[in-house]
Amino acid sequence: MKTFNLKPADAQKKWVLIDAKGLVVGRLAALIATRLRGKHLPTYTPHVDCGDYVVVVNAEKVAFTGKKREDKIYHWHTGYPGGVKTRSPAQILQGKFPERVIKKAVERMLPKESPLARAQLTHLKAYKGPDHPHAGQNPEPLDIKSLNRKNAVAR
Repeated sequence: MKTFNLKPADAQKKWVLIDAKGLVVGRLAALIATRLRGKHLPTYTPHVDCGDYVVVVNAEKVAFTGKKREDKIYHWHTGYPGGVKTRSPAQILQGKFPERVIKKAVERMLPKESPLARAQLTHLKAYKGPDHPHAGQNPEPLDIKSLNRKNAVAR
């Protein structure tokens, strides 16, 4: 049997719509990263961008399990001496850009320091509310809650 290698010109990309309301961040990010890389396809080729475009709506309504919403800490450095900044997910989700929680989680699940990973991350479109400007692409809805009972927090 011959090994199949997908050529970049032969990659067919679809648009997928995910409603993040009540979904657990880590499980959602893992599923999105798999879709962006194209690992859900039988034609997956590691060095080719063959993944789908993913549109995430209601990014501010994601859930964290346990006490992670208050206890988890995101760190970053400004580049200045003593410039370590910290925020909790609750502060970020209540802020101006709550979609950054999902984008950062997905970014950390893609390969590091890779031009291909940076290109694949641009195919993730996350939005704060239920509206998105990608209606022209006809994204097909993906029901993540029905895949596994642990994907959503029961409330």
